[in-house]
Amino acid sequence: MDRIEEDSYAAALLAAAEAQSKGQRTRAAILSAACEALEGTTPDGLRVAELCRAAGISNGTFYLYFEDRDALLSALLAGFIAYLQARLRAGADSGGGGGGDPLRAATARYVRLFRLNRGLMRCLVHHHDQLPQARAAFHRLNHDWLTRVAGAAALQREKAGADPLPQDEALRRAYALGGMVDQYLSGLWLSRDPSLIAVSGDEEAVIGTLTHIWKKGMEG
Repeated sequence: MDRIEEDSYAAALLAAAEAQSKGQRTRAAILSAACEALEGTTPDGLRVAELCRAAGISNGTFYLYFEDRDALLSALLAGFIAYLQARLRAGADSGGGGGGDPLRAATARYVRLFRLNRGLMRCLVHHHDQLPQARAAFHRLNHDWLTRVAGAAALQREKAGADPLPQDEALRRAYALGGMVDQYLSGLWLSRDPSLIAVSGDEEAVIGTLTHIWKKGMEG
């Protein structure tokens, strides 16, 4: 599986199930169909019958795996959050895609994950208040991610010979800047702001801009 496939949860679900039992492949197909459906609808808009058609199963088969749509969403978002955590950690730890710059590597991975999982990210960014089963997990994900970004920024400050920021101040800045990044990517890929789209066609340039904002915001 290449890096782009790995960063798509729908593709990752199917790839991981290839060598597993038929039942596990069926469950993965249902979850993957839900991922795809959420690209064009809200959680309330998911329809079991449509998911079953997309997964190539009968309606009755769906209920062998999930009690109802809410149970499906709960499993889907819990799995996606765990997947995000693993992928973000892998990206930050490897420095891949950042030319040795940990902040750029972390930003590049987040941008790619957001783009390739827009429907699921919409659930987390805009609908998690309607999905209490996902709220606490999303907050943990956010804290884990922003703590890692703050750590990467601290390494940059250390290399530059700057004094470290107090931990609380570093996290306040990380949360504020993370909110700005989410707003930018939401406008680009969720609400589809045409003016933002017009200046965001080059993803590497977008990553560069967001990395610059992170660095300036985390400076003294």
